[in-house]
Amino acid sequence: MSTLQLPVIVVGAGPTGLAAAAHLVGRGIEPLVLEAGERAGAAVREWSHVRLFSTWSEVVDPAAEKLLAPTGWTRPDPATYPSGGDWAERYLQPLADVLGDRVRTGTTVTGVSRAGRDRVVDADREAQPFVVHVAHADGREERILARAVIDASGTWTTPSPAGGSGLPALGERAAADRITYRVPDLKDPAVRARYAGRRTAVIGSGASAFTALAYLAELAESEDGGGTHAVWILRRGISGSTFGGGEADQLPARGALGLAAKAAVDKGHADAVTGFRTEEFARDGDGRLVLVGEDGRRLDPVDEVIVLTGFRPDLSFLSEVRLDLDERLQAPADLAPLIDPNQHSCGTVYPHGHRELAHPERDFYLTGMKSYGRAPTFLAMTGYEQVRSVVAAIAGDLDAADRVELTLPETGVCGGAGLFDTPGAEQAGGGCCAAPEPQLVQLAAPAAATADEAPAGGCCGS
Repeated sequence: MSTLQLPVIVVGAGPTGLAAAAHLVGRGIEPLVLEAGERAGAAVREWSHVRLFSTWSEVVDPAAEKLLAPTGWTRPDPATYPSGGDWAERYLQPLADVLGDRVRTGTTVTGVSRAGRDRVVDADREAQPFVVHVAHADGREERILARAVIDASGTWTTPSPAGGSGLPALGERAAADRITYRVPDLKDPAVRARYAGRRTAVIGSGASAFTALAYLAELAESEDGGGTHAVWILRRGISGSTFGGGEADQLPARGALGLAAKAAVDKGHADAVTGFRTEEFARDGDGRLVLVGEDGRRLDPVDEVIVLTGFRPDLSFLSEVRLDLDERLQAPADLAPLIDPNQHSCGTVYPHGHRELAHPERDFYLTGMKSYGRAPTFLAMTGYEQVRSVVAAIAGDLDAADRVELTLPETGVCGGAGLFDTPGAEQAGGGCCAAPEPQLVQLAAPAAATADEAPAGGCCGS
């Protein structure tokens, strides 16, 4: 069999993976989507309670919509904001259903290589098909040959730890029963009871942290939430960019989300601890958690901790594939300069495609959230443009692959971490780069929004 007759394997049946399959079908190339979860969009379903800060118009791929149209599917109101659950049930699942047997669930990819070639062997390498090792939910193992591989498996299963060094803090694993690495669903009675009336530390500075703070503030103002309080822990200082773009953000719901977090602090439902990098999870005499900073500072005890410090890619099953990754972000080397938060804390990410996503292993691509490695602020429409270009390149249509067919909304503010480790960086005026002494602050500015006014939260990645 010719390699060109083999399917293109897509790892992950999330938004980006399913979009890749739709583009492949549109070009007459057979896809095979391998999803570890029991259903398409398994990762998205785990944050089904969180509302996106992108509208329906921004989270439906054009090729996917074209594939869905003959089934009678119609896109929901393009101006409204779906929740993760809406996205999964009203778009991802119908798309998976249309793709049919091309999507296999309960199938975990455990390795990718070239047939008969480990990563050391050069001889005749590119002429060999890819071999993808998978483990099925029933225990069976299988090897599948492919002409190309698009890894859109995301980063959801590998959240970053609380430790400021990038490694788990001392005692973090032992405190697992008190820690979550996801935004909790406070509409679930059991989850709500866990946080109601409790003191909870929220570690992180992005959209997920904003969402958690807004949810906890809403709980604090409810009848059953008396005594609920949050401690917001940031590794850098408070500045004009801390709460995101606000009214300047071209994604209005994302801006409103930051304002809701600010309101939580302004109303006294949360205190902000700045310049704090967690070194240890200790216990007080009552068994409550005491967070200890790298400088030895000990915070007041908390009952629960929500760690929202980002995600990182799982590269464990790609050890036999020749990858060219940035040493800091673990993103494709040519993409990393465009998304590196150490250099690009403001403005847009330049639209990119197959050339920035290419690796020494020809016809292998990381796409979607996984392509960003450890960088934040990924948008679904970025992933859709990525796979449009990648699939065109696999099909040999380089003119289409090299075209830019996407205009991203500007953030309006610093959206990344910035150079917060730079000595002497100014906190005022350009704002996101200071590394002050740890301090507890309460902002006194008037509240700009309530939790109810923030219609969206979470990210739009795969």
